[in-house]
Amino acid sequence: MSKSVSDQVNQPWSGIRDHLEKLESGVLTIEEVVDSVFEKIEQLDNGINAFTSVLHERARARASFLDQADLKKDSVPLLGVPFGVKNLFDIKNHVTLAGSKINKRNVAALQDALLIRRLENCGAILVGALNMGEYAYDFTGENVHFGNCRNPWDPTRMAGGSSSGSAAAVASNMLPITLGSDTNGSIRVPASLCGIFGLKPTYGRLTRSGTYPFCDSLDHVGPLAQSCEDLAVVYDCLQGFDKADHACVSRNLEFVAKTAAGTDKSLRIGILEGYFANPQFVDANKAVSFVADALVDDGFSVERCNLEFAEAGRSAAFLITNVEGAALHESRLRSQPEDFDPDTRDRFIAGSLLPASWYIKAQKVRKLFAEEAAALFQSFDVLIAPSTPIRAPKIGQKTMAINGEEVNVRANLGYFTQPISCIGLPSLSVPISSRDRLPIGVQLVAAPWLERHCFEVGFRLQSLGLAVSKRA
Repeated sequence: MSKSVSDQVNQPWSGIRDHLEKLESGVLTIEEVVDSVFEKIEQLDNGINAFTSVLHERARARASFLDQADLKKDSVPLLGVPFGVKNLFDIKNHVTLAGSKINKRNVAALQDALLIRRLENCGAILVGALNMGEYAYDFTGENVHFGNCRNPWDPTRMAGGSSSGSAAAVASNMLPITLGSDTNGSIRVPASLCGIFGLKPTYGRLTRSGTYPFCDSLDHVGPLAQSCEDLAVVYDCLQGFDKADHACVSRNLEFVAKTAAGTDKSLRIGILEGYFANPQFVDANKAVSFVADALVDDGFSVERCNLEFAEAGRSAAFLITNVEGAALHESRLRSQPEDFDPDTRDRFIAGSLLPASWYIKAQKVRKLFAEEAAALFQSFDVLIAPSTPIRAPKIGQKTMAINGEEVNVRANLGYFTQPISCIGLPSLSVPISSRDRLPIGVQLVAAPWLERHCFEVGFRLQSLGLAVSKRA
């Protein structure tokens, strides 16, 4: 690699569009892009711990093939774009760890997860598997088996979980895009703490085939990226029906990359109050107010609103997660309890002891909450709420305050995301620029199957300079 090219590829990621233009003009080759990614990982990941494996041979072979194929960007919208996946996605010839010690004993995957294949069919290059909380039951990014994933803004602080490596790899500029999973907030929480964009789509929008499960009725998968534009391109490439995932719904594809960038001032914006405006979370409330004021000044209709069932919905999601997660891991809890992270194990054990009647009641609450949200979306197109109650806590911090009570950090960083997951609504976490060093995010929430509304507002906030991913 020439010095001039090396200098260019080691610059901060400038977006998929700029990347494709450089490839087309011959300024860069795909092999050079991949080599620069590996250089960044070698330089930075010892301090971040985002990766659990790096796929040097696979990525270089793919890059060489794509360079020789002389493909055009119109047919492969992610040509030469490197990406990583949370290590619960199957990668051919590799064991799917799901952040656990126990899974190391499993056989290697026979093929890539379908979403990996879809991204590679669009020209992207898989370069590694990413750190995560054990079995995705975590909001902190701490892992006793593979080490804690650290926040690129401040390595003494949590990256957030459970898609910790997915967020940290993007925020540190090691990768431009990644895939994660979100059951109760595991994309949006780390996106908020690491200051990047993260999408939890509608439940059933994207296939989960080839991913290690956690809680079937709540599990989602989705992308993370440094910009709304890049996130939209990736989201478009991920869509499509898959009969192998029983939850995946057959619907018309909703392409947003080319349509959502326009400004639609007719969108009705609701600012969630009540549960979502807890006065003790000062930073979270300031971020929402900042967004609300900017949208009003920009000509949007913005009103205050409420979801009365939000707290009950979060409680229901907690219980459903406990029960379904415990059922999935019942045999492992009996045969090898010592191989779990103690915090994870204890939560699964608690779930195994819950009465079936409580699970049934939780599903009823979930239905009532979904009905309330559906009624609210008759009056609003996008609801705005914080992504996390606080900025990134210190690694090792065990408690945080909620309503005057010290509660567990690991379980409660999803305070604002969990109700949204409970009823499967699409939610885009956007980073809100601030003079404070540590970032925090705001959720843009839409009715089911209307991800484009989240993107429309996200694009607008980015164009106004409010939603900005500032790389460490």
